[in-house]
Amino acid sequence: MSLSVEAIQEALKSVIDPNTGKDLVSTRSAKNIKIDGNDVSLDVELGYPAKSQIDPIRKMVIDAIKTVPGVGNVSANVYQKIVSHAVQKGVKLIPGVKNIIAVASGKGGVGKSTTAVNLALALAAEGANVGLLDADIYGPSQPQMLGIPDSQPESTDGRKLEPMMAHGIQAMSIGFLIDPETPMVWRGPMVTQALNQLLGDTNWKDLDYLVVDLPPGTGDIQLTLAQQVPVTGAVIVTTPQDIALLDARKGLKMFEKVGIPILGIVENMSIHICSKCGHEEHIFGEGGGKKMCEDYEVEFLGALPLDKNIREQVDSGHPTVVADPNGRVAEIYRTIARRIGVKIAEQAKDHSSKFPTIVVQNT
Repeated sequence: MSLSVEAIQEALKSVIDPNTGKDLVSTRSAKNIKIDGNDVSLDVELGYPAKSQIDPIRKMVIDAIKTVPGVGNVSANVYQKIVSHAVQKGVKLIPGVKNIIAVASGKGGVGKSTTAVNLALALAAEGANVGLLDADIYGPSQPQMLGIPDSQPESTDGRKLEPMMAHGIQAMSIGFLIDPETPMVWRGPMVTQALNQLLGDTNWKDLDYLVVDLPPGTGDIQLTLAQQVPVTGAVIVTTPQDIALLDARKGLKMFEKVGIPILGIVENMSIHICSKCGHEEHIFGEGGGKKMCEDYEVEFLGALPLDKNIREQVDSGHPTVVADPNGRVAEIYRTIARRIGVKIAEQAKDHSSKFPTIVVQNT
């Protein structure tokens, strides 16, 4: 009995991508199925960063196909392909940047910047080309968190700044351009202009994702980002505490009003585990992030513990994902990052680059 492509596809329907929860046929991830005698070869395209997932998925694919009677050797080429996805209407994409992820919180002190830098590093660890923009003009913290507080960007053409490099990601912050102890006594319009310049006048190089670390609240910067910057989706960071959740809801509603998809919610400081006795305690309350997700029908991306190592590592300029890449907390960050990548991959693709510019001339 000769093998058929249909039989191979039927076998692949049993392969569920652990990151999307869907089979490889319905998501059209399985491509270019070829049969040569008894041998089978195919491509599996993943639309999200998945460096750690490629080998496990390849094994699942090969094992599934080998259940088909008569199959000989199986060759599966599993790879990732990250493309640009749709943004707010009327907002143009930024050259060199495929997708922008806004990391926001309703209030300060919930670990938003720590989450932003670790998510950026986690996306990079999973094989994506990543940038990090510190949009907190009044209190830039990313230069310190990335371990390059005294660095200054250069300009090779006199017009655009070259992004700083740290731990394999590109970064830009007002903190690179001012004295760390100089307060930014600026009104809204100046802050807005500074954000646009940091974003547009940086020579970003072929980024799959640009993670934007927003200041807390729903002020000028958030409004500028919503109206002028092509944001693919937003991640809301909160703690389980009622006060934090109250403000996080405001941030979520702001993004909804301006048509920016909410990729999900990250609950920080979810649980404290005593380093001496192992006792677990919900210092800031319990279940608040999940309750908020249920109320607004958004995804609960994950929960992170209240852990002094996270704080010590980020203060030293070596965030958890690079300081302890095989640890439990880094694994949580990578899982959240992959889920964000999946959520973006499921959104409509941006096709503006495929349409030629039409110029009408009088002839």
